[in-house]
Amino acid sequence: MRTFLMTVMFVAIAAAVSAQDFNKGLAAAQSGDFATALKEWTPLAEQGNVHAQSNLALMYIRGDGVTQDYKKALKWYTLAAEQGSAKAQSELALMYRRGDGIPQDHKEAVKWFTLAAEQGNDTAQFYLGYIYSNGEGVSVDDEQSVKWYSLAAEQVNSSAQTNLGWMYENGHGVIENDKEAAKWYHKAAEQGHVKAQYTLGEMYDNGEGVLENDKEAVKWYRKAAEQGYAKAQYNLGVMYFNGQGVEQDLKEAARLYL
Repeated sequence: MRTFLMTVMFVAIAAAVSAQDFNKGLAAAQSGDFATALKEWTPLAEQGNVHAQSNLALMYIRGDGVTQDYKKALKWYTLAAEQGSAKAQSELALMYRRGDGIPQDHKEAVKWFTLAAEQGNDTAQFYLGYIYSNGEGVSVDDEQSVKWYSLAAEQVNSSAQTNLGWMYENGHGVIENDKEAAKWYHKAAEQGHVKAQYTLGEMYDNGEGVLENDKEAVKWYRKAAEQGYAKAQYNLGVMYFNGQGVEQDLKEAARLYL
């Protein structure tokens, strides 16, 4: 029993020291001192610390304090992913999907995205939705796409909410339902997703899934236009030209057209 207690004590001390070293590296990285972060995290990563492995991978991806090196990033993300880190699995999948320093491999991307998505990683869930919708390394499967978009959308992933809205609007993998589409576009638009803002403006403009409302159309066109979305700028210009939802203003219409 005494030997067991001593072992537990030493493990606890080692864990505490490891946490201190990790936090020291984190504080250094946040202050821009990547040399210290590298010094603190490398031994921890070599000992199997998942967070240190993931952070080193990110440093090598970005070239933060080190020469950009996709192979080293791949190494550290793989080690963390194999230990079950959903974040690392998702990032590793992205590397395979893009072909960052390695041959592009959609099937390997699907493998790692799936492992991360099954753990609830919303980024991985979004990408799986996109992958099944577009047939990247898998057969096109709109029902699978809707499944993964829905899971990510419920986690407030605005890109997934927007794409889920599109699936409902166009009847892909679900029965066409403009009201449900508008619901998801609205959720994404409120988070600032520019395409959702523009599309929601169109829905209010045309009375699709919502009651026709020129003022609401102007509101959402304006939000998207302020983010530089050209189609929204044009449609907002039309609203000013015709005096729909706003007082007619030909000068403002001309400005927006340009």
